[in-house]
Amino acid sequence: MENLIFSINVVLPMFLIMCLGVFLRKINIFDDKFLKPANSFVFKVLLPTLLFYNIYSTDLSYSFNGKLVIFAVAIVLITIALLFIIVPRFEKNNRNRGVLIQGLFRSNFVLFGIPICTNIFGDVGAGITSMLIAVVVPMYNFFAVIVLDIYSKDKIEIKSTIISIMKNPMIVGSLLGIVFSLLNIKLPSSLEKTIYDISKIATSLALMLLGGEFRIGKLYKNLKNVLVVCFGKLVLIPIVVFSIAILLGFRGVELGALLAMVASPVAVSSFIMAQQYNSNDELAGQIVFVSTTLSAFTIFGFILIFKSIGLF
Repeated sequence: MENLIFSINVVLPMFLIMCLGVFLRKINIFDDKFLKPANSFVFKVLLPTLLFYNIYSTDLSYSFNGKLVIFAVAIVLITIALLFIIVPRFEKNNRNRGVLIQGLFRSNFVLFGIPICTNIFGDVGAGITSMLIAVVVPMYNFFAVIVLDIYSKDKIEIKSTIISIMKNPMIVGSLLGIVFSLLNIKLPSSLEKTIYDISKIATSLALMLLGGEFRIGKLYKNLKNVLVVCFGKLVLIPIVVFSIAILLGFRGVELGALLAMVASPVAVSSFIMAQQYNSNDELAGQIVFVSTTLSAFTIFGFILIFKSIGLF
């Protein structure tokens, strides 16, 4: 019961904030004139600030775990490579392809990672997870730009894709965070506090805007794709990754960090990025909404199993 309550406490606030966005849209506080520039603001300012601060505040050298990093990077690369092969075989619409691939490999690791591992393992869980976030989240953003950019155009344009990657605000924020952390550059306390306060706005506002964009009545036409992504993201991919990880000897906090990485729901920023790259943002928003709701049950299930068999 304790694990169920924990999982619900992690996910329920996110779900309620999204519902608040739905309500605000219903009473016309959120409208199309507000939502479009607000989403752009979140994408270009708030989310990059959040990524920068999370990485900047992590002591990468102290928490570094080479074996875990190599495994996590390999998992991300292999998953994306397989999705590039598999997804286009059953989805012919380019605007959907990028959204599906992004949804299947990109977790809400920033928001879920540290709360999950800290609750289970304490401060040591936060350190290991923050280290993995600093490595994996920039990869998520880097490949999300590539995927969405490729499938938003009729043909692949390498030069424009590279420029798009270099100009992506979230990649810039991630790279700056890595540089500041590795070089141990410390900002003045007043500036650091300002960045921290701005970063705290990002997730809540992004979730409210997602709720404002969500259309329950339109879920039916995308239901198949939504369910495929949710099953793959929350169940199938985690089971495969955990099976390999356990065989390789990962236990305890390392396995917990991998749980937070691969079993978390689809990243909220995937919806914002789908909008920016003219992909099917309606589908992207529905995937985030549904996967966030279902993840309370799937995360609880994995935690319960791992604790029961002595892996945690």
